[in-house]
Amino acid sequence: MSTTATPAESPAGLDLTDYLRMLRIYWKAIVAFALLATLTAGGWTILQPKIYSSDSSGIVVTPGSDNVSLSLAGDSLAKAKVKNYESVAKSRLVADRVIASLELKTTADALLNTISVKVPLDTAEIRVTALSSDPAIAQRVAGAWVNGLAAQVEAIETAPPAETGAQPGTAATADPGTPPTATAVRVLPLGKAVLPTSPTSPNVKLNLALGALVGLALGVAYALIRRHLDRRIRKAAEIERLFGVPVIGTLPVDHRLDEKSTVLDAGTAAQVHDAGGAMAEALRELRTNLSFLDVDQPPRIIVVTSSVQAEGKSTVTANLAVTMAAAGENVVVVDGDLRRPTLVDVFNLVPGVGVTDVLTGTAELADVLQPWGALPNLSVLGSGRIPPNPSELLGSRAMKNMLDALAEEAIVLIDAPPLLPVTDAAILSRAADGAIVVIRTGRTSQEQLAQSLGNLEKVNGRILGAVLNYLPTRGTDAYSYYGTYTSAANAAPSAGLPHAGTRQDSEAEGLLDVVSGGRRAKD
Repeated sequence: MSTTATPAESPAGLDLTDYLRMLRIYWKAIVAFALLATLTAGGWTILQPKIYSSDSSGIVVTPGSDNVSLSLAGDSLAKAKVKNYESVAKSRLVADRVIASLELKTTADALLNTISVKVPLDTAEIRVTALSSDPAIAQRVAGAWVNGLAAQVEAIETAPPAETGAQPGTAATADPGTPPTATAVRVLPLGKAVLPTSPTSPNVKLNLALGALVGLALGVAYALIRRHLDRRIRKAAEIERLFGVPVIGTLPVDHRLDEKSTVLDAGTAAQVHDAGGAMAEALRELRTNLSFLDVDQPPRIIVVTSSVQAEGKSTVTANLAVTMAAAGENVVVVDGDLRRPTLVDVFNLVPGVGVTDVLTGTAELADVLQPWGALPNLSVLGSGRIPPNPSELLGSRAMKNMLDALAEEAIVLIDAPPLLPVTDAAILSRAADGAIVVIRTGRTSQEQLAQSLGNLEKVNGRILGAVLNYLPTRGTDAYSYYGTYTSAANAAPSAGLPHAGTRQDSEAEGLLDVVSGGRRAKD
């Protein structure tokens, strides 16, 4: 079986499911970014000075009327004049009048920076907004500004034209005793400026909202970057999509395996067969999937390996062997790790004898095979003494002959070293019918798996499939387990249903033998 994709051939884009999965994985980081940005915005807001604003407005009226409502009749003239008065309202002349009237200790330019003037569209109104850290000053400046503008406009409208012969640059002045001309246009204040009760700047709610939005954006960007850089395998779909390798089993996290590799259900044969729980059911599913890999030529010699250490291959090998033996299969587990053997400790058997003794001719195969007490049809062949040349021994003709001899009477599971540090597992795959690669969820990277599969392909090893190990039972992509489905014989023994050992059970076992191709050894 050859891989059809490499880690570099990742999907072109993310769909909605990928985004939701990313949010579920990194939601804590996204919330942390949002809170940090919101707190930062809140701190910055507290440090900013409070600014109050007060509004005042005036209206341009036509001559001959002191009433605002009647002056609107001259709408065209007023609208034409108001554009000119907007620039006057922004001039230093008005600022100097306000400074003088309020006795302010500031300059005209500084005061102009706190004033904004606006003329609403298609109106004769002029609106003035004054800003200050003191609400009372803002109110006084806004009112005085409209009054100053009205005085400045009156001075402009009533000023007589310059007399002939006047010196250039010298403006003519009106006689104080001369009344305003009848054609003068004036600006009338529209009420008094209101004293502000709350600051307009900084806007606490707006700043906090912007901070939260910026934080969320940074959090999502962080999640996208982490997702792009994180090449660890987390779900079975990634393996099948990127490498074209079928996932024949997914095993959940079991805290009984936290400290060391061990056989989970090591009681009597009946207890092993009836073991419940998520791990037991997952192992049965793996056993079933193995039986359907190739119905015509089912694999008899299977290498179980991984990319690197601590991915759980020895634990998977031991517990899979127990599960297969509990179903009636004759199973032999071979410790093919001649560098760091572990299976003897897992099964708690006598160390020091095994594969190397048989290969060197110092012991017979029947003498070093150790039956496991809980299941008599399960035997373990230890590694024996650690040799100086493990690769040469594993690739020898004697190793092939030994495995073939074992496969005549049983299914052979070989616990092999990891693929990346040494070549032992790749060499063993040549003598086996296929290899199973154990992958640890959230630890094995796509690059490691690609290199491991490549090592098997280089020696023309057959890849039976992958086993995704340590799948979390909670959170994103968690292992789904629906509980124990109790058999009818155990659930209702008083209802006249057949019990174990009856004719119906014998017929069912015979049918299983036919379906599995007669792989179950006959006594």
